[in-house]
Amino acid sequence: MKLAILSRNTKLYSTRRLVEAARERRHSVRVLDPLRCYMRIDSDGFRMHYKGVEIAGYHAVIPRVGASITRYGSAVLRQFELMGTFTPNPSDAVLRARDKLRSHQMLAAQGIGLPATVFGDNPDDTADLLSMLGPPPHVIKLNEGTQGAGVMLTEKLSASKGVIEALRGLYAQFLVQEFVAEAKGADLRCFVVGGKVVAAMKRQAPKGDFRSNLHRGGRAKGVKATAAEQDVAIRAARVLGLGVAGVDLIRSARGPLVLEVNASPGLEGIEDATGVDVAGEIVDYVALRYKRIAAKRAATKA
Repeated sequence: MKLAILSRNTKLYSTRRLVEAARERRHSVRVLDPLRCYMRIDSDGFRMHYKGVEIAGYHAVIPRVGASITRYGSAVLRQFELMGTFTPNPSDAVLRARDKLRSHQMLAAQGIGLPATVFGDNPDDTADLLSMLGPPPHVIKLNEGTQGAGVMLTEKLSASKGVIEALRGLYAQFLVQEFVAEAKGADLRCFVVGGKVVAAMKRQAPKGDFRSNLHRGGRAKGVKATAAEQDVAIRAARVLGLGVAGVDLIRSARGPLVLEVNASPGLEGIEDATGVDVAGEIVDYVALRYKRIAAKRAATKA
């Protein structure tokens, strides 16, 4: 299999591990910076160049598209799709996952548990908006924040109103959610590959913080997700159309609740905590799917 990995940095742990896993399995693999890919779009077909050389013949592409380049990165990924390249995470799925409001709406519509969430635009509606949510504490999140950035906890109603006013002054898009106290600053990252949870870790927020992200100083340990937690994680990835996803859950009195579905989940924390070769699981899944697609195309031509 000829594999491309869309990533801006070959030295990043996740990118490096995917390259190692592909080479261990004797696949041809190359890392492509999506910002150096450029496209020709025409009714006669689709072409793409990379640093002056035409890109062609890739059987599969694994996107590692960061939040700062979502729009361009997803356009490059879409071009690959239009050129017949398989991807476990299609461009539209990446866009759905990156938009917290959209993904929450889609998950809730399928009956998947979430913390109660409110969203509004007009400052005149703030008081009523918060009354729809209930009393504080409140969690306020930027709509496209990652790794715990842009997530704030407010313990008083006046603080919630103040933060919302400040964010609106910056023209930022944000959500306000209930704070689930029984989670006790912990969440569960379920790593879904090809419709199954291949690894899971519990992350605990550092003292004095409520964010459990490892980039914020959280601690992680490998755990066995319950059947209910695995089911919710798998369903969440499926609803958004992702073959590879990091699904973040919290344990609550009413069952597992989805906090976020990440289309480019990091591998370092989950592999360190669990000892599972997650990169290998991803490459094996991509290779299997490509093999099936190639066989189907060959049968159609025959």
